[in-house]
Amino acid sequence: IGHPAASNHQQGMIDATQQEDARLDGMLIEQWKAGDQRAATLLVERHAEALARFAAKLGVREDIDEVVQDTFVRAFGALDQFRSDSSLRTWLFTIERRLIIDRRRGEARRSGTVELNDADAVTGFDALDSLMADELSQRVTKALARLTRLQREVFLLRVQEGRSYRDIAEILDTSEGSARVHYHNAMRAVKE
Repeated sequence: IGHPAASNHQQGMIDATQQEDARLDGMLIEQWKAGDQRAATLLVERHAEALARFAAKLGVREDIDEVVQDTFVRAFGALDQFRSDSSLRTWLFTIERRLIIDRRRGEARRSGTVELNDADAVTGFDALDSLMADELSQRVTKALARLTRLQREVFLLRVQEGRSYRDIAEILDTSEGSARVHYHNAMRAVKE
């Protein structure tokens, strides 16, 4: 485990970056509201890749681009409801997660099947496998597969996306304390 001062410095840099991101997003939102369509394009460019990664990690195998597009459509339609007390990306993750849950429920109703449980949500293929096809990657993938859906989502938002516990709690509609507990339990399970 790293030195506490280094960890505090790193967290300070992350916080400063997130504040700058929030300021830029706020400016782009105001420009879009004033009729500048280029601002909307820039917002999409800034966040689409992270939304695609998050959708893939949540088990979306097909139509990731469609899920990302639907997320932006819904977000731009409700931009007046966006509260700047959270980051735009946090709000977009929340919208996307709800869209994915709604899609799964709709697919389950149409096919007459039962909704997937946590163990069924993970596949053997993961983006990490293509980037790091080594033993460590395989062990991490197996460990993630053993996590509950909520633990996995908290873990991925914290580790992959660098989100704060406050953001994670908002995205997953839970408390900050609960997000911390799920992250701690996920880390313990992954380390085993």
